Order: sequence, then C-alpha cells, then structure tokens
Amino acid sequence: MKKKFNVITSTCVPLPLENVDTDQIIPARFLKETTREERFFGENLFRDWRYNADGTLNKDFVLNNPLYEGEILVAGKNFGSGSSREHAAWAIAGYGFRVVISSFFADIHKNNELNNFVLPVVVSEGFLSELFDSIKEDPKMQVEVDLPNQIVTNKVTGRSEKFEINGYKKYCLMNALDDIDFLLENKKKIEDWEHSNV
Repeated sequence: MKKKFNVITSTCVPLPLENVDTDQIIPARFLKETTREERFFGENLFRDWRYNADGTLNKDFVLNNPLYEGEILVAGKNFGSGSSREHAAWAIAGYGFRVVISSFFADIHKNNELNNFVLPVVVSEGFLSELFDSIKEDPKMQVEVDLPNQIVTNKVTGRSEKFEINGYKKYCLMNALDDIDFLLENKKKIEDWEHSNV
C-alpha cells in the first residue's frame, strides 16, 4: 500500500517465534494466485497457524486473540527466512502491518518488505526481549517508530534504539514512491544528464 511514512505510534502484535520462514508467513499453495489484491494475501497471512485443518479459527494463535492488534508486528529472530517469495511481504502489508520489528531479518525478505511499504526495523536482542515483556504485561502498550530520525521507542519504558535503513528506501517510504515512481519523479534530471553527456 502506497502511503507516506513518517512517525507511527501503535499497539503491537507479538510473535515471539524464531526462524519464521516465508512458507509459514504465506503457504506455498497461495503462490499460484494471480491476484495482487492486498486483502486476499492479508487474509491468508500465517494461514496454517491461524486456522485449524478443518478451516475453523485457531483461537490460540495471536492474530485471533482480540487482546492484540496494531500496525506493528514484533517478531522473533531470523524473520522471513526460506524462499524469496514476495507474496510474504504482500501478505504482511495486506493484513495491515506497516512495521515489523525483529533482531534479524533474512535479506531478501527485508528488501521485499521495503518494496511493499513495510518498514523492517532491526533492534538488539535485548531491546526485542524487552518489547515482548512489555507487550505481555500490557497488550495496549505502544511503540513509536520514527522513520525520519530512525529511532524506535518502547513507550512504556522510554527506552529507544536507533535503527539503520538505506537512504534511498527511506526517501521512497517517506514519499510513498516505488522504484518506478522515483524514476518518474527524476525524469527531467535523467533527461538533462543524458543531454549533457551526448
């Protein structure tokens, strides 16, 4: 979803599992779908964890727990490992998450999130552990993610950490631009450069 990114303050959904791979994020059977409709993939995010084999809701899974909601997913270490399917990022964005916080992301998945206007925030394991503790203690606690200053803050403890992001991707997120939009925005500069180098 193309939406300008600045500062997001939100409650969080905790997923304290390590090594969550892209097949768990969106099962392989959904890769055959030709739609890019965000809602479709969002409805099938973590499909095999959200639903039992008979199609009923798994009431024990966090996304089905009414205590937890928000635009921020807090995930365990090594999030998005496995295959390079972009569908995983589509599902995260389609569900409504704008930020995923973890102590480590698989590189390809991290870039897929950025390309789909989801901000992956890498924090220390200590900070991640503190977030999980704070959410467990109070599901309504909030986290602030300040993209311009690249700071994430636990609003309960007041503790903050700086996070890294590629300057180009930061600019694109803050201006709601994909790669094509960025090129079109700079079309005149590109044409001027071409003419000056003939």
